[in-house]
Amino acid sequence: MRAPENQRIRAALDERPHERLDEDHRVRAGQVAVSDLVAGLPSLAGLPLELEQVAQVDSKDMGFGVWQALAVRVAHNLARDDVAGVVITHGTDTLEETAWFLQRVLQPAKPVVLTCAMRPATALVPDGPQNLLDAVCVAGDPAIHGVVAVCAGQVHAARHVAKVHSYRTDAFDSGDAGPIGCVEEGVLRLFHPWPESRPEAPFDGAGLARIERAVDLPRVEWVNSHADADGTLVRGLLALAAQEPARLPRGIVVAGTGNGTLHRSLMEALGLAQAAGVRVVRATRCARGRVIPDGQSPFPEVTDLSPAKARLALALDLLEA
Repeated sequence: MRAPENQRIRAALDERPHERLDEDHRVRAGQVAVSDLVAGLPSLAGLPLELEQVAQVDSKDMGFGVWQALAVRVAHNLARDDVAGVVITHGTDTLEETAWFLQRVLQPAKPVVLTCAMRPATALVPDGPQNLLDAVCVAGDPAIHGVVAVCAGQVHAARHVAKVHSYRTDAFDSGDAGPIGCVEEGVLRLFHPWPESRPEAPFDGAGLARIERAVDLPRVEWVNSHADADGTLVRGLLALAAQEPARLPRGIVVAGTGNGTLHRSLMEALGLAQAAGVRVVRATRCARGRVIPDGQSPFPEVTDLSPAKARLALALDLLEA
């Protein structure tokens, strides 16, 4: 770690990366306190770390309330001159969404590093301790800024990171962009120059204030196009909203096949939703590549975001509207 001696690394907890096994040998997430995690790593002893427990939930149950609290605390600590960066331990299931949310809302000038574990703490060789050590290394580098994820020695940008494997310890990937760098024996090695910050519209310096005031994010649904997709889910949402207008979603992200292509029956249903005032945008269900505009679809595309991140981006856009 190369943080100045007078600067601290702030360790927050969103969802505990190490799980424990219950009496039935089932993995239970969010069971170990952050203080216990750090205390179990002698390599962190003596480093200027501060610990804070923001929440303790299974990341599959992540929601706006935790994101809201996390964004407020991260912003508070980043504003301190004596804090070099923030490390957030997080479950793997929704890590990419939390990373993208924090990047969009905060656009931090200091490093915010999310890390995780694919194996439980009781495993013969748990991966969480090394991931945490690597995350502290990245968070303490004065040349780093923005939200990143660190897992299995690789550093991924919030915009590109995605969980691509359900079991392996190297479960995350950055698609066509590739990882930014890696951590080798406690040293960060960049594969290419650190990317310059770019504003992630619509949020700017006032973005956090809007998040703090919000009761919830605008409702955005996510549907997929596939063979035999007949639009029943979309028509069902519209039928429900006819009975209860408050249930009408503000937006729909549709994950299309290939270059954002949509089954014609699903397109018809989405057209009805659009006519009812629902914003509809297209992503692709492909793990790599992007939606290249074709000038023919009635629904705008999100070119390089996964459906999960496109849903968040649209919700934040609607919150600003």
